[in-house]
Amino acid sequence: MTRVAVVEDPLFQLHDTGPGHPERAARVRAVAERLRTGALAGALEFLPAEREASEEEIAYVHEPAYWRDACRAMERGETLLDEGDTVVSGLASLRAVRRATGAVLSLADRALRGEIEAGFALVRPPGHHAERARAMGFCVVNHIAVLARYLQRRGGLQRVAIVDFDVHHGNGTQNAFYEDGSIYFCSLHQFPHWPGTGRAEERGRGDGLGATRNVPMAPGAGPDDYFRAFGELVLPDLLAFRPQALLISAGFDAHRRDPLSAIRLESDSYFRMTAELMRLLRAVGGGPVLSVLEGGYDLEALAESAEQHLMALLDHPAQGTERKGVPSDERAGAS
Repeated sequence: MTRVAVVEDPLFQLHDTGPGHPERAARVRAVAERLRTGALAGALEFLPAEREASEEEIAYVHEPAYWRDACRAMERGETLLDEGDTVVSGLASLRAVRRATGAVLSLADRALRGEIEAGFALVRPPGHHAERARAMGFCVVNHIAVLARYLQRRGGLQRVAIVDFDVHHGNGTQNAFYEDGSIYFCSLHQFPHWPGTGRAEERGRGDGLGATRNVPMAPGAGPDDYFRAFGELVLPDLLAFRPQALLISAGFDAHRRDPLSAIRLESDSYFRMTAELMRLLRAVGGGPVLSVLEGGYDLEALAESAEQHLMALLDHPAQGTERKGVPSDERAGAS
């Protein structure tokens, strides 16, 4: 089996988005419980987040003035960082954001030292909507974008690929690297859907032309549509790009039971997509696979899907997901 670490921290549960908000602490608790007690019990190494991200590391992607203003806002106890969908709770949120990015980078350090082959960052708040100078869509710092730049600057990697299968387009990640041909970014997402970006014709600009691939999926799309896109677009792109590391923005809200989605993926769809990515990476010479939790708002579907994703990271034999009839958390609403 592949050596896989899961990084987590109690701080991520202290980031309080308030009653009724879909991005809530129960999400990381549900995933952690499933990974510890389900089919993968004993197969994963659980690690604490070892550090917080520094201002210098966050500035790999974000404007320093934006980060300073966001820190001051949280220190003052403000509860919103944008037009209304990125809720924060003072210093608890500030510590959670810093620790979440630091947790992702600590996985990178272990991978660069050869201690793990793959890792999953069970973090919140999520990150892929955060832009250079703007919090957005529950996200304050774009963890996976900072991670990609960290692997280049600290690890010396030249080609890093990011695949985002969250149901919402990873606008912040795309914008960070839109003119950079050294980082391949692919997003499979419902369209039209919030945030309104991610059209197929958005392919990059300048030196980055062709290094962005958007795969808009129509409402009602299911596993066959995703697997066809993987075979026809995503995998050929990756084969040509030959990444030295693969990063996954692992949002599980394209699940058919998710309240913020009209896509029809099953829990085991995430096994197949992840397994295809693992096989592709081996075919081009290997490298670390580092995955970061993004969305997913039905607790049972989220936990099942994350387990299937980790099974594939482990090269664990596929297993059917359990259907216990547990109702989804009805508090989840649309942003």
